[in-house]
Parts: sequence; structure tokens; C-alpha cells
Amino acid sequence: MAKLVGNAVIGQSGGPTCVINQSLVGVIEAAKKSKEIKKLLGARHAVKGILKADFIDLFKEPKDVLERVAQTPSSALGSVRMKPTHEDCLKIFEVFKKFDIRYFFYVGGNDSAETTHIINEMAREEAYEFRAFHIPKTIDNDLKINDHCPGFGSAAKFVASAFIGDNLDNRSLPGIKINIVMGRHAGFLTAASILGRRSKDDGPHLVYVPEVSFSEERFVADVKAVVEKYGRCVVAASEGIHFANGQTVAEKMAKTAEVDTHGNVQLSGSGALGDYLAELVKRGYQGQKVRVRADTFGYLQRSFPGFYSEADAREARQVGRDAVKYATSGEYPSGSVAIKRASNKPYRISTFVTALRNVAKETTCLPAKFIVPAGNNIKDSFKAYCAPLVGELPVAERLKGW
Repeated sequence: MAKLVGNAVIGQSGGPTCVINQSLVGVIEAAKKSKEIKKLLGARHAVKGILKADFIDLFKEPKDVLERVAQTPSSALGSVRMKPTHEDCLKIFEVFKKFDIRYFFYVGGNDSAETTHIINEMAREEAYEFRAFHIPKTIDNDLKINDHCPGFGSAAKFVASAFIGDNLDNRSLPGIKINIVMGRHAGFLTAASILGRRSKDDGPHLVYVPEVSFSEERFVADVKAVVEKYGRCVVAASEGIHFANGQTVAEKMAKTAEVDTHGNVQLSGSGALGDYLAELVKRGYQGQKVRVRADTFGYLQRSFPGFYSEADAREARQVGRDAVKYATSGEYPSGSVAIKRASNKPYRISTFVTALRNVAKETTCLPAKFIVPAGNNIKDSFKAYCAPLVGELPVAERLKGW
């Protein structure tokens, strides 16, 4: 395949992360060194920006500014949740032709991979020669093919650290505490809540993920059993927990479920699920006085400044650089950059190209091997998988005489 010369566009799509801008800067760095890419344009708010030709020239950004942007959470170019229609794609290619765009880089999760795939297929139909590459990003860690995804390690570090603190709070003032963690279909992020457990009575004592059907009766019984054992209980629950019929608990509560263009029902941004679970527990105690509280971590998990995993930041930069390398190599007409774990001790990764259709739309789940048979906790073996992605965590010490 002959090498292609022209301009490039990059967009950032879907939910932001702490390290998504590392990937952006990685693309800029590699593109500047490329003989094939003459100009790199950043699309404001991704596909929406492309449709309006709303671009900024990324080669004009000073190096010191880029380094600070790389360490800044959330999408520097702005984001969007939008699935382009056939008509949108026709307009996109008119813009591409006008600006001689021959390379398209899209940073995002499985929905963004689907968008990249749609645009790439449309290009083939239109006989428009260009290279479309998806760059992985998602705190949910649910992209197929990948060992893990940039963005997850930093969000997992936040969740694990938050539970360390919440467990200490709960130990000081015993009661029942329920925390809702992001995770529509996959429980990876909720599972990360166990990383700070050091003693047998450390929370979270119960963990509920979307991979296991949820039962309200069993949940209340689980909580009461833990309280009976420890005098307190800390719970981690994914926002996407669902009943055996597939309906999420959040959907059951919603009078009118908000849906985006990819068909996803809004699950985050509200404390309703935590309050609902707390009320279940209160009712389960049948009028007895019991201290129950609930928090929803919400969007703090994905863009908390100054709190990121070094490995996550490093790998996010690498997949950006490698996307340019693969796209301009002349070997691949399109693809998604994927991560493979080369070894765990010492921890190392490598990247490779997989077809866009392999990661588009569909998600992967937390493997059953990490979930206890009862479905209400996570095995310690998950730590070996997750800890290298997260790095150092705060250490909570106890008085020897306690």
C-alpha cells in the first residue's frame, strides 16, 4: 500500500478522562515528525466541529503549552456524543475534500470506534482515499481486544483511594455506606474499589457489578449479614447493575429515561440510585434505627485534576504516537490501536492494530474469574491485574493497640 500525503484531523469523543489529552499530544508530537502529514487540525467538539469545519491548527500550539495540556484532565478539544448519519457523512467528506484531509484520528471508546468505522466505510463507498484510526480511551475499560484502556487506570486510582478514605470514615462512625461507581455494562471500575483493602474487615465489604444479576432481597440480606459480622458495611455498586430480566435498577426508577444518539440510557449524574438502594436497606430493617448513607461518585471519577496514574498517562501518550505511526506506515488502511500486556513483572505493554469492527459498539465485561461465586464481591486476584495500571495508592495505617 502506497504512503499517503495530506492533512489530518483529530477529534476527542465520548466521556473525558484524566489522560485523554496525553493521547492528543502524542498524536501532535508524532504528526509533526511525519513527512506524510502536512497539517494537523483539531476538531472542536469532534464530529460536530468537522461538520462545521470548526478547526484549530494544532501545529501552532507551543510545546510548553502542549505539555501542560497533556497533564490537564478532560477533552482539550471538547467532546460530543453523536452518531453520524449517512447525510452527516456526506457533509464530512465534503469538508475532508475541501481541506485535503487524508488522515482521521478519533480518540474515544466503543461508540467512538463505531463512528470511526462508519466514516471509514463511507469513505470506501465514496472512493475517497484516507486513513481512519481509532485511539482507545474509556474509564469503563470495556473495549474488546484490549488488555486495558487508557483512562481506566487513573479513574481506578481515584475510586480505590476514595474507598480507602470512605472505609476509614465508616470505621470511625460505624453505619452502612453505599457508593455508586460508573460502569454501564462493565464492572472493572467498581471492582477497583477493592485495591485498598489491607485488613480482613476493610471495605468495601460488598461489591455489585453489571456482570451479575441484581436481587433487591439478596442485597438487603447481604448488607445485614455484613453488619452482623463487622458492625458496619461499605458497599460499592456499579451504576449499571440490573435485574435478571436485563432492566437496570436505574431504568426501573426513571419515569423518562434520557437516551443519547447511540441508544445509551443516562445512568450517571444523579444520586437517585444510591438513595434507592439506601431506602431498600432501611426498609429491610423494618423500622429499626440504622445509619445509612449513599454517595454517587459521578463525573468526578473521570476528570479529577492532579490525580492520575503515571502508567496510564504514559500509555495514553503512546497510543497517540503509535496511531500516527501505524496510519502513515502504508501498511494499514484503517484500524484501532489496541493494547497488549507484554508482561506483569516487570509490567510492560505493547500496541498493535486491530480492525475497527472489532472494537466498534460492542463492549467486553469483567471476567467471571474475578467475581466471587455469590456475585456480591470481587476476588483479591483482581489486584494482580489492576494494580500495575493504577500505581501507588495512599497508605492507611492503624494504631497497634486498636
